[in-house]
Amino acid sequence: MHVTTNAEKLIEKTKLNKFHWMLLFWGALLMLFDGFDLTIYGAVVPTLMDEWGISAVQAGRYGSYALFGMMFGALIFGTLADKLGRKKIILICVAIFSLFMLLAGLAPSPEIFGLFRFITGLGLGGMMPNVIGLISEYSPEGMRSRMIATIMAGYSIGGVIAAFLSMLLISNFGWESVFFFGAIPLLFLPFLAKVLPDSVGSLVNKNDQKGIQKILVKANPTYTPSENETFVLNKPKETSSPVKNLFTEKRGLLTVMIWLTYFMSLLMIYGLNTWLPKFMTEAGFPLGSSLSFLLALNVGATIGAILMGWLADRWGVGRALILFFLLATVSITSLGFATNMILLYVMLAIAGAATVGTQNLTHSYTSQFYPITMRSTALGWALAVGRIGGILGPTIGGILLASNLTLQLNFFIFAIPGVIAAFAVFLANQQGRKVITDEPKLEKVAT
Repeated sequence: MHVTTNAEKLIEKTKLNKFHWMLLFWGALLMLFDGFDLTIYGAVVPTLMDEWGISAVQAGRYGSYALFGMMFGALIFGTLADKLGRKKIILICVAIFSLFMLLAGLAPSPEIFGLFRFITGLGLGGMMPNVIGLISEYSPEGMRSRMIATIMAGYSIGGVIAAFLSMLLISNFGWESVFFFGAIPLLFLPFLAKVLPDSVGSLVNKNDQKGIQKILVKANPTYTPSENETFVLNKPKETSSPVKNLFTEKRGLLTVMIWLTYFMSLLMIYGLNTWLPKFMTEAGFPLGSSLSFLLALNVGATIGAILMGWLADRWGVGRALILFFLLATVSITSLGFATNMILLYVMLAIAGAATVGTQNLTHSYTSQFYPITMRSTALGWALAVGRIGGILGPTIGGILLASNLTLQLNFFIFAIPGVIAAFAVFLANQQGRKVITDEPKLEKVAT
């Protein structure tokens, strides 16, 4: 007897089991190194400026090279994954960023360092949308925000580790030592190749029935494979270009607003993480103390990532995003005015939660509006456009530093994007409801 099974529905209707915990473990571990990279340049930049004799504007430019790489990596590998499968792309990207993290620590000049940072960015930029896409695809119903928030807590923990290792290693072993830590994922490759599942969406497109059955048995223990079984998804396969599909079926305004949200969010995050230690040393704090501010920012981001995933599944992810972007604006502005050290650390932790934590939510927010067959493309392009904001963050920070503005004005300028992002989410919510309402529902397929 011939059986037709909706693979996507079967995955959604399962409960959290050891398959999901394995995905969460590897997802969080890979995100840890993405977060490590986010923070590490800000931690070493005061030392690099002294050692290589580079100006603030040059340092901002070198800080942006990795982000250029991330932008191109997200575009290229995000789109390729919907065709080749996420697993293959994740393995390629992990190999690229780990190797070039190691080489960046061995760079003999700022120019070579910048090149290696660009290639590191290619790997990191391609990895993130695919890991998020994979977790999103295998999330049980009603748990997507929490699962993505859980792996993104790894991203925030990576920032904490980068700040902590910098405080321990830079003064004793030089700035190069912290980059060597970033090469550790090379050791993960054999394990990732063995345990990571491929995307069910790409396996359905290839008609790989046996491959799908193997994954579904692990993802949903109640599932029993049948001999003559065909698999379908909730929404039929899109036939035209996946990038073009981001603007069809009333998705145009939604896509643009999501891109604007990512742009503003990453501008705040990369601007703060790159320049916070330098802003604080310029304001008269010693380097060790300035690195501890970076630590507070990322500890806040870690707690925020977990808390916000939990709140988003209860309030709705759109409402949570608007609130936290506005909180980011208030907390970042207040950094320029805090004179009490305890208050300063608290506001930094809140700023970390409301920037990095909020950015983590945007991934599950974006995933809900696009069908499974174009989710990596949607996330890849949103991250790529967002990286332009990320590129501007370090550059703007360098210009602000060179302009000798007050600390208050510097932080106020980095806070403005929070208001713009909140407004963009508000508009995306309005349009997103129309898109989801008009989405053709696939009927349950009878056997």
